[in-house]
Amino acid sequence: MFKLPNIFAVTLLSVAMVSGVVQADGHKYNLGAPASADEIAGWDIDIRPDGMGLPVGSGNALDGEAEYETQCAACHGVFGEGEGRWPVLTGGEGTLSDERPVKTVGSYWPYASTLFDYIRRAMPFTAPMSLSDKQVYGITAYVLYMNEIIEEDFELSNENLATIRMPNEDNFYVDDRPDVKNPRCMADCADVSSMMLASSLSGVTPIGHFVEGADAPAASHEGQHNLETQKEAKRKAEITGEEVSESLSAEPAMLSVQAQAGEEVYKGACFVCHGSGLAGAPKVGDATAWVERVGQGMNLVISHALEGYSGSTGFMPPKGGRMDLSDEQVTNAVHFMVESSH
Repeated sequence: MFKLPNIFAVTLLSVAMVSGVVQADGHKYNLGAPASADEIAGWDIDIRPDGMGLPVGSGNALDGEAEYETQCAACHGVFGEGEGRWPVLTGGEGTLSDERPVKTVGSYWPYASTLFDYIRRAMPFTAPMSLSDKQVYGITAYVLYMNEIIEEDFELSNENLATIRMPNEDNFYVDDRPDVKNPRCMADCADVSSMMLASSLSGVTPIGHFVEGADAPAASHEGQHNLETQKEAKRKAEITGEEVSESLSAEPAMLSVQAQAGEEVYKGACFVCHGSGLAGAPKVGDATAWVERVGQGMNLVISHALEGYSGSTGFMPPKGGRMDLSDEQVTNAVHFMVESSH
């Protein structure tokens, strides 16, 4: 049984340490500093189901459609159907009791506030928290509209978002079962050394999966292995026993100054699609995929990257959805991809 005075003393000690006033033998530690109101506000961005925390603003599906197509469609599909194995946002009604349920915003999510909160803090995938509140309201409204939860002209705002009732809300309940711990694996455990994770973006939510061919079962998204580089190929070879091909062992071609300048932009903004072939994007390192495009002239390739492209071979929003990038940065990234694919 705890004693209140002890808890109080620990709390005071913690506050003192953060404030930098703890003294020992007359010496000041100066650990940290009190958080400012602006710093606290920067972290306090969660949205509750009752609407608490919503920023003042509004948007509707009519406005959000263009934002969705620019910021979201490359991964989630033009109609929310999901590209490749990226999350599906629409459909799935009546499947929750199936062996393989389709859990989407419309079929599964309990609160509209969760949708707003997630988009605001984590999307778009390559540039989280880069959207304005108006953009988030518009995209949220458009996703709800695609799931036939609101009408396209409904003005979603901080005043009414909490009143939106989701189709599956009533199937969520408080689980009052006691917490339990799984027993530790003591026999026939998976061989950790045979597992290898390959993430697509360093420092961003990992989407890597076990390499196909390892001892543990593979749970891979198509095209997401990222085994194009010599380093990844060698790591896979250590697991599977396969030989590294000559093409992967060869020294990379010398890149131009312009291409070198575009490498960082490629890794931060282009890799998700052009590293996996998502939405028909030509993969970096796949010479065949780039020959026809480059054959039409670099000016056209760069124009498609800047202005967007939609055709039988794939879809790409203007600047890959990264409208914060300058034309020069995007152009440099194109040169990096082309020169890296010879």
